[in-house]
Amino acid sequence: MPLARLYDPARQGRVFWLVFLALLSWPLLVLCEFKPWVLLEPGSLKPAWRFVSDFFPPKLEPGFLALVLHETWRTVAMATAGIALALLLAVPLALLSVQVLSLSALTGRMARGPLALRWFLRGLLLVLRSVPELIWALVFVRVVGLGPTSGVLAIALTYAGMLGKVYAEILESGERAPTQALLRNGAGRMQAFCYALLPQNATELCSYTVYRWECAIRSSAVLGFVGAGGLGQLMDGSMKMFNGSEVATILLVFMALVWLADQASAFLRRALA
Repeated sequence: MPLARLYDPARQGRVFWLVFLALLSWPLLVLCEFKPWVLLEPGSLKPAWRFVSDFFPPKLEPGFLALVLHETWRTVAMATAGIALALLLAVPLALLSVQVLSLSALTGRMARGPLALRWFLRGLLLVLRSVPELIWALVFVRVVGLGPTSGVLAIALTYAGMLGKVYAEILESGERAPTQALLRNGAGRMQAFCYALLPQNATELCSYTVYRWECAIRSSAVLGFVGAGGLGQLMDGSMKMFNGSEVATILLVFMALVWLADQASAFLRRALA
């Protein structure tokens, strides 16, 4: 084969960016004190191996499985209620912040009033998603006390910001011509949304919503460590008691929940296709 065919014109660019990323990553890893070789030291391997070996076999006693089932239901309920409340905030905020549904934007630039409202709502979504749900949970634990209520409110606020932002971006990135045609012919904003924007973006919106519900289930586990209840609080107690078999059972339940969320997402995508 001639040498001309073996020459890659993009090779220099790729080599440059690989070297650049390596030089950029090295000081960042040093700053983070990233030392993975510590995991291989004898003082770290022995307790880690002892804890992991306790995972097998998982604890399958009927009494413990009944407790895990109860806390699983509470975890799913917490995540679902949090996502439901988040949708109540995210959907109107997203619809009010998208430019494609603005009547004043049909003639060019948006009017000052709608533009100011749009930027205010975008800023509100930014504030909501900037605060992690763990911080919100710590705040609400002080306000409403221990229990799932603090977890539901924490998930609702953080995920409202996430869902609202992504919903707005999905709607903005869609085809604008059908929506603008309806608005120019006298249709209302909700009519333009239901008959133009929603049909072409329903699959992506639904898929992202189910994905966020899956993330909310995982978040509810983390929130359990600060007293929000659910599987996370049960796992916290098991880990403090160094009971690896109980932790293994809870982790298997989490894997099953994530698998079910994936199946639900795939089913909804097929139904909307």
